[in-house]
Amino acid sequence: MPTGNALSPGPMALLPPIYLYRRLLRAHRKHLPSEMRLLGDEYVKAEFRAHRDVENPVHLIGFLSEWQLYAQKIEGDAWKGEKLDQSKLEKMSDEQLGQLYELMKAIQKRGTEGDSKE
Repeated sequence: MPTGNALSPGPMALLPPIYLYRRLLRAHRKHLPSEMRLLGDEYVKAEFRAHRDVENPVHLIGFLSEWQLYAQKIEGDAWKGEKLDQSKLEKMSDEQLGQLYELMKAIQKRGTEGDSKE
């Protein structure tokens, strides 16, 4: 006889890196406007390239888990207007916060360039 735990969702199965990478690029192509897609694709490519030789399994699992959650949000359009979780911000290193700041500046720059074209 099954217990109550049989109906509870199990942990999210991680996709292998190459499948996740392709899924992210497909999600960008399908769900993002062209200017955001270009920025997103560049960022995904750079991050996956930078993490290509990571051997620490804990770091790799965290990396893949966060990108998989990102893919699910993009595919579901739930990300629009969503603020970054404060607990995730607090866990970020100075380098990660710097990258986030650079990403914010790039998005703002593209936004002002788009406004001047109109």
